[in-house]
Amino acid sequence: MSGAPKANAVVAQSGGPTGVINASLVGVIEEAQKHAEIETLYGAMHAVAGMKKDDFIDLTNLSADVLETVAGSPSSAIGTSRAKPDEAYCEEIIEVFKKRSIGYFFYIGGNDSANTCYIINNVAAKAGYELRAFHIPKTVDNDLLVTDHCPGFGTAAKFEACALMGDDLDNRALPGVKIDVIMGRHAGFLTAATVLGRRKDDDGPHLVYVPERGVSMDKFISDVDGVCRKLNRCVIVVSEGMCDVDGVVWTKKIADTGEKDAHGNIQLSGTGTLADFLAGQVKENLKIGRVRADTFGYLQRSFAGLQSEVDKREARWCGRHAVQYAMEEVSGSVAIKRVGDGKDYKVELFRTELINVAENTKSMPDEFINAEGNGITRAFVDYAMPLVGGLPETEYLGGYPRV
Repeated sequence: MSGAPKANAVVAQSGGPTGVINASLVGVIEEAQKHAEIETLYGAMHAVAGMKKDDFIDLTNLSADVLETVAGSPSSAIGTSRAKPDEAYCEEIIEVFKKRSIGYFFYIGGNDSANTCYIINNVAAKAGYELRAFHIPKTVDNDLLVTDHCPGFGTAAKFEACALMGDDLDNRALPGVKIDVIMGRHAGFLTAATVLGRRKDDDGPHLVYVPERGVSMDKFISDVDGVCRKLNRCVIVVSEGMCDVDGVVWTKKIADTGEKDAHGNIQLSGTGTLADFLAGQVKENLKIGRVRADTFGYLQRSFAGLQSEVDKREARWCGRHAVQYAMEEVSGSVAIKRVGDGKDYKVELFRTELINVAENTKSMPDEFINAEGNGITRAFVDYAMPLVGGLPETEYLGGYPRV
C-alpha cells in the first residue's frame, strides 16, 4: 500500500527505559524530518498516559546537536509509562489523535507496547479513522518474538559483562561466595550475558541460573559446594525469575511481599529477598564465612557512558525504518534478522505484523544453556558477543609464581 497521507505524527516510549531507547526516538525524529507527509512530529510525554491527557511536546525542529546528545543518553527522554491500556482507554487516545490530526503513530517498547499499538490500530480502524501505527522494538530482556534480538539488550548485556568482570576480580581479592541477582522474569538472556567477560578457565561467574531451568535448593547448594571445593571461591548469578523444579519462582516461595507491578506480576526487581535467601542458604548449609549478595535492580537498564555502539546504531536504524515503512504500509513492527555466513556480524531489518509481536515472549533456546542447568554455552557467547561490542581488558597478578 502506498500513497501516504499528509498528517501529523506521534512518537512515544513505553515500558522500562534502556540505554538506547533514545537512539530509536532520534531515528524517528531524523527520518520524519525527511518526509513532507509528516507535518508536525509530537512526542507524547509518558507514553499512553500523555496521549490520553493530550500532553505533547513538538519534536519537529530539534537541532542535530541536541539529537546526538539525546541519542547518547540512557533512559527515556520523553518519559515512559507501565500502563497497559484496554480498548476503552485507546478510544480516548484516538479522540485526542483526531483533535490533533495525527495520522502516524510510532511506539517504542516491548511486547506489551506492541499489543497497545495493535489495540490502538484496531480501534482506529473500527472508528474509520486513518492511522498508520508502527511498533519499534526495545527491551533489555531480549524476549520479543520474531526479531533476532532487541535494541536495548546489547547495552544492558555490556553492563552485565562489565559488572561481573569487576565482581569476579573483587571475589579473587577477597575469596568467598558472591551471589548476584539479575533482571529477567521469564527469559535468561540478560543473566546469561554475565559470562561474556570471562577470559580464563577459573573466571566467574562460575554458576549461572536462568528461569528456563528449574533448580532445587539441594542442587543449588551442591553446585556451590563443588565450585568452592575446587576454587576456594564461587561467583554465582541468578535471574530474578529463578524457579524451583516445579516451575514456581523462588521469590514467590520465599515470601509473598504483596508488591505487584502494573501488570499484576509479583515484584521481583525491587527487593533483595532472593539474594538474601540464597546467601542464607549457603551460610547455613556450607558454613562458609564470607558470603555476599547483591540485587542489581534498575541500575542495569540506564547506566550512562556504557552504550554498545552496535546496539545504539541498530536502535537508531529501527526508528528510521519505522518511519520509512509507514510511508508504504498501514501498520507493523520493525524486526532484526541476521544475514551472512555467520563469521561476520551483519543484520537487515524487516517489517512484521503487530500481532506477531504483541504480548507473547520468547525464552532462551536450549542450546544456550548447559546440560546441568547451571551454566551458559559457547553458542550463546557467539550469539551475544557481537551485540555488546568491545569489553575492557583486566588482569589479576595473584596467579603469578611466588618468589
